[in-house]
Amino acid sequence: MTARGGQRDAAFSAFMEQAGPALLRTAWLLTGDHHRAQELTQAALVKTYVAWPRVREGEALAYARRVLANQRTDSWRSTRREVITDAVPPTDPVTDATATSDTRDLVVRLLRQLPEQQRKVVVLRYYTDLSEQTVAELLGISVGAVKSAASRGLAALRGRLPELEPPGRLADATGSDLNHEGSRR
Repeated sequence: MTARGGQRDAAFSAFMEQAGPALLRTAWLLTGDHHRAQELTQAALVKTYVAWPRVREGEALAYARRVLANQRTDSWRSTRREVITDAVPPTDPVTDATATSDTRDLVVRLLRQLPEQQRKVVVLRYYTDLSEQTVAELLGISVGAVKSAASRGLAALRGRLPELEPPGRLADATGSDLNHEGSRR
């Protein structure tokens, strides 16, 4: 192995250590299944590693998220169906922060009921706290489509969560509050 290859591997290993858990949580929210989320994350990291020399410095996480979203779309297209259950996947409470609250578990179950595009937009926009422009670029859609999908997705979630929060407020999966337009307070 050359010195250059060793530096590349070290840089990627550091990136994977830092970004891996966040990518896994995002994948879990996109898929609703722990095993599929692990597979999706692993596939995204493999593709990111292959492209590592071309990934611009400081944009590795954005690149990996884009690969993650694209991989999810590809897997959805190949199966064209998804089984939705009320069962929450088993999680390790030490490493998975989403398992710390019944409300968060309910939000995750409800996210799985959203159409694919709305789920992606809501997760990327509010869970990973990306801008509308960034989400649009990641998913290859217009900013208007991001706004529309976010609005519809949040409206669907709010319609199913009236007993949890006062009207006009929805706690997102990260525990932050969203006002009735979907922007952070």
